[in-house]
Amino acid sequence: MTPFTLHHGIAAPLLRDNIDTDTIIPSREMRTVSRSGLADGLFAPWRYSNADARVADPDFVLNQAAYAGSRIILGGENFGCGSSREHAVWALHEYGFRAVIAPSFSPIFFGNCVRNGLAPVRLSLDAVQAIAAWVAVDPAGRPVTIDLPAQRVRAGGSEYAFDIDPESRDMLIEG
Repeated sequence: MTPFTLHHGIAAPLLRDNIDTDTIIPSREMRTVSRSGLADGLFAPWRYSNADARVADPDFVLNQAAYAGSRIILGGENFGCGSSREHAVWALHEYGFRAVIAPSFSPIFFGNCVRNGLAPVRLSLDAVQAIAAWVAVDPAGRPVTIDLPAQRVRAGGSEYAFDIDPESRDMLIEG
């Protein structure tokens, strides 16, 4: 697992509450039991207007050119709820995401993130919305920085502190 210390990248706003693991990677998209081969199915119900034919929905944030190469998701409350499907974290990671910033996470999803090198960062809804609004002006030109050792998120001139338990923090930092 790649250590996570300082990450600087494009953040994609997906400000929906209760994004469940069945939406992150639907069961019909899990054609493998390994950690690879899942990225194409990531958010399939939202990414594709026709999932079978893989017709991209241009309105979905990850299909927009401005958010190409996003490595951080800005999410809503209760991100990763639903089943204990570890494939959801594997799909996010394989797609290239290194972190999810949201007000809250399902405890099982949070643990799966930590064990698989994806940083789950808890910030208030107001902070997540402020970051999303700042990023929206120019996503590629306004990257977000997550400093895990300092437990800080920086977006423009704003800095947001977050808490993470020492064991999870150390697991991510040490890879």
